[in-house]
Amino acid sequence: MNIVFVEPHFPRNQREFVRALAEAGANVLGVGETPVDYLDDELKSWMQHYEQVGSVTDVGAMTHVVRKLQGLVWVDALESTIESHTMPAAQVREATGIPGTSVHTTWLCRDKPSMKEALRQVGVPTAASTAASSLAEVREFAERVGYPLILKPRDGAGAAGTSKVEDDSQLEAALATFGPGTTSIAVEEFIEGHEGFYDTICVDGRPQVDFACHYFPGVLEAMRTRWISPVYISTNRIDGGGLYDEIRQLGQKVITALGIGTSATHMEWFHGPKGLKFSEIGARPPGVGCYDLYSAGNDLDTYRAWADAIVHGEVRTRPTRSHSAGIIALRPDRDGVITGYSGLEDVENRLGRWIIDAHLPGAGTPTQPIEAGYMANAYIRMRHPDYDVLRSMMDNVGQAVQVHAS
Repeated sequence: MNIVFVEPHFPRNQREFVRALAEAGANVLGVGETPVDYLDDELKSWMQHYEQVGSVTDVGAMTHVVRKLQGLVWVDALESTIESHTMPAAQVREATGIPGTSVHTTWLCRDKPSMKEALRQVGVPTAASTAASSLAEVREFAERVGYPLILKPRDGAGAAGTSKVEDDSQLEAALATFGPGTTSIAVEEFIEGHEGFYDTICVDGRPQVDFACHYFPGVLEAMRTRWISPVYISTNRIDGGGLYDEIRQLGQKVITALGIGTSATHMEWFHGPKGLKFSEIGARPPGVGCYDLYSAGNDLDTYRAWADAIVHGEVRTRPTRSHSAGIIALRPDRDGVITGYSGLEDVENRLGRWIIDAHLPGAGTPTQPIEAGYMANAYIRMRHPDYDVLRSMMDNVGQAVQVHAS
């Protein structure tokens, strides 16, 4: 197969998808924004050809480049793995006759109000929501549903641009942050409960391999509260029935309803007093190094499992569920530059055998805003055969390790 892969260089783990496609036997044709001279030899060795464009979200430029490639070889597939790239990729596929996730399915996976409306029609439990284009519409929704509410961009990813509002004054303050160019936003009922996510690699609309993860605390709180060292953990108990069977059934219903075929998926969910509720889904792999954790916990190359689905139409390995694996984000105590760490030696001595890897920027490194995510500053990734023990260990790391800044 000849596969066009969008943006092979950045962020760093994009290269792993390229590697996996090449190892699965594909001829990879990279299209990205980085000049070819800046690509390292290893990455270039996995690609048969590379084209630079000014922006991979420029549909016209991407269409031109892909048609150029089609003049050289038959292109079997065009793949993107970054949320903001999925819609341009779908539009280019349809313009050039390349099979894959359609514009309509991609739009439903990006536009949250439309996504939820389509799923409510087939009985998927989800928060009440609307697409509002005026303050009057938001107020009407608030009067009908009640506070608290969640406001977010219609096509946002994760907690980016998301606000929780408790009353009218907070609502108006939050609306002001969207700026004058915003014509419509997603407004949702706030769902009380534990938050997690469910990831699959699908072939022809059926998950071939799947994983479930838990957030501690929920994403919105984690991305807004500096003193918290947030964690997410991939459980090795997904085959144990109960809630996980419900999550699998919900995931299959969502995948079928939205018309997702051969693709990775990333679905967020809540579980609380009102039961299991769908939050949102992306037709793409998860971010934040999830595939690395899945690989470390399951004795498989998750990137290769994804590539085998694309190239061969099947996943040829199965997760062992031998370990749970997780990441803990370690936040600087203030914005500025990192001056050092405390507690690391103690954690290494006590828990070192369970540490997968760590990212610990050196003294003098500028800090990043906490809302930039789990991998924005320092982090430690760990695994353990027992999910509960791993969760306890990661809580302990969060209490023991401090990142100092000035």
